[in-house]
Amino acid sequence: MVCLGNICRSPVAEGIMKQKAAEHGLEINIDSAGTSGWHDGNSPDSRSIANSKKNGIDISLQKSRKIIVTDFKLFDRIYAMDDSNYENLINLAPKEYHGKIKMILNELHPDKNMSVPDPYYGNDGFQLVFDLLNDACESIALELKK
Repeated sequence: MVCLGNICRSPVAEGIMKQKAAEHGLEINIDSAGTSGWHDGNSPDSRSIANSKKNGIDISLQKSRKIIVTDFKLFDRIYAMDDSNYENLINLAPKEYHGKIKMILNELHPDKNMSVPDPYYGNDGFQLVFDLLNDACESIALELKK
């Protein structure tokens, strides 16, 4: 799960996906990262923590990190939160891993390349982000369960 700073959207996606994996009995490795290293080592945004907690998910122990080349080899799927980070991931990844990089909302709206809005700059969209990611992660879990 990848966004820009790994403090708003991707930590929420990680937390939700971990919960979905547990609910569906999936044994999968889930992590999140950012395409920038601006917040390395920081906890998620306090608003993301509070909103996730309100929805029954604790992301408070997560720490921001920048995606590294090894991630492209380690993970079967790399989900971008928006088109800008998708492009950043394509530019960072060795060509042989480009097929692993996907827009997360394409799980709900195939080939639409819709972005999860970034709620960081005063946008009070943390619940919208949670709802979008919850639906996308449920879709991913159901697909993996097949």
